[in-house]
Amino acid sequence: MMSGCAPLIVGGAATTAVVAASQPRGLGGAISDTEIQAQINHFWFQHSTDMHSRLSTNVNQGTVLLTGRAKDPEMRLDAVRLAWQANGVKEIINEIVVDDGSTLTDSARDTWIGTQLRSKLMFDRDVSSINYSIETVNGVVYLMGNARDPAELERVTGHARSLPYVKRVVSYVR
Repeated sequence: MMSGCAPLIVGGAATTAVVAASQPRGLGGAISDTEIQAQINHFWFQHSTDMHSRLSTNVNQGTVLLTGRAKDPEMRLDAVRLAWQANGVKEIINEIVVDDGSTLTDSARDTWIGTQLRSKLMFDRDVSSINYSIETVNGVVYLMGNARDPAELERVTGHARSLPYVKRVVSYVR
């Protein structure tokens, strides 16, 4: 049964390698960032499954963006402390908010915003959408990645600002 999965696994790995190699950070940088992200997720999961489910990471060239909704200030601090323990972390940007009673509707709206923005970027020929990571928390869109030039970054932030329910756009794009 597993032998039928081998082409899918190999094909998926090859696709990932092609995508990573086409990014400005290259294959080595993408792999290093993936390792950092995996370590942080592991540390969070070991510490608390609640932390792991509430928080997210994005990593670009060793810079780690932390987002999500912590249940209390202690969880927020623990998340940062644990993230610094991952090998290769150069900088941490802490955008974790302490849960303010957000509802399921708020979470669904954040997911909708992220999906709409990814779609807009993917179909904009003047944007290399693969170079961007998007996180949305409480209507705040966090962008991370590498812009090819200032005009591209302006297009990306413009797309984000144009979406309904977006309160603010925070860019950590290089």
